[in-house]
Amino acid sequence: MNTADLCDAYGDELQYLQPLTFRDFGKRKKFEGVIATVKCHDDNSKVKEALSEPGDGQVLVVDGAGSMGRALLGDNLATSAIKNGWNGILIYGCIRDSEEISKMEIGVKALGTIPRKTMKKNQGTRGTAVEFGDVVFNPGHYLYSDHDGVVVAKTKLVYPRL
Repeated sequence: MNTADLCDAYGDELQYLQPLTFRDFGKRKKFEGVIATVKCHDDNSKVKEALSEPGDGQVLVVDGAGSMGRALLGDNLATSAIKNGWNGILIYGCIRDSEEISKMEIGVKALGTIPRKTMKKNQGTRGTAVEFGDVVFNPGHYLYSDHDGVVVAKTKLVYPRL
């Protein structure tokens, strides 16, 4: 489903992620799924924890506080995400190993890249609502992403709308 078509069909029932210069990094430019969340700052311990578990087609939304100081995802975690069945990852922060990730069959959107690795202090939270770009990402809601942007719905969408 294209986000533009979903927007036409569902209008104000959706939340629209403001264009915060998110870039596509994974091979899959279009992805969707049930939202799971992590909130962390320069420490990807909880990201690793989440992506090590079965994803069942979910999308991991990571609120990295928009930090450009350390990468919250690299090729090893992206490989783990694919192995465990995650559809995509949306990071309000940075990634690294972007060349390798660009060849991987997963959707990855982030603000940018930095080669600096993350800290490992086991800090952060999982499974709580996170907010950035004028959107509240609630675990269990649905995220749809493509070249035009990201939209969020409370329930799974059907297109064409019945």
